Amino acid sequence: MTEQKRLSPGDPAPDFTLADSEGNKVSLADFRGRSVVVYFYPAAGTPGCTKQACDFRDNLAELNDAGYQVLGISPDKQEKLAKFVEQEQLTFPLLSDPDKTVLTEWGAFGEKKNYGRVVQGVIRSTFVVDPEGKIAKALYNVRATGHVAKLLRDLDLAS
Repeated sequence: MTEQKRLSPGDPAPDFTLADSEGNKVSLADFRGRSVVVYFYPAAGTPGCTKQACDFRDNLAELNDAGYQVLGISPDKQEKLAKFVEQEQLTFPLLSDPDKTVLTEWGAFGEKKNYGRVVQGVIRSTFVVDPEGKIAKALYNVRATGHVAKLLRDLDLAS
């Protein structure tokens, strides 16, 4: 496997502006002064991605109350994201990165192992960006199931 870019705590979070499921432009810079959880997932509507999105939805109040905004990013087109948001009643922005530019800048797209084979794809990853726009946590190759609960514990928010 080739070496690929990875972000680490203390690095500046690469800025982005992407369309959400309704076509609105959302920029990371819009959240400066607030903490942001940015998570990257392979495909809306798949079992793992649905589980992860619903876990974020179900824990959103706790994250928001602690000052965290959640943003999900995938290579899905806006229309697919809109359907996913509606079907799963998601209450946080899902952003479309069809050309994978942002995924690549954040180290969330590249070579990964899938069933023992090396393939190109989305690396399920979660980042916490601090109010100054720096990476506070960089979690690569996270599991879809149980990840949000672990994140809450890591942020000292688990009850």
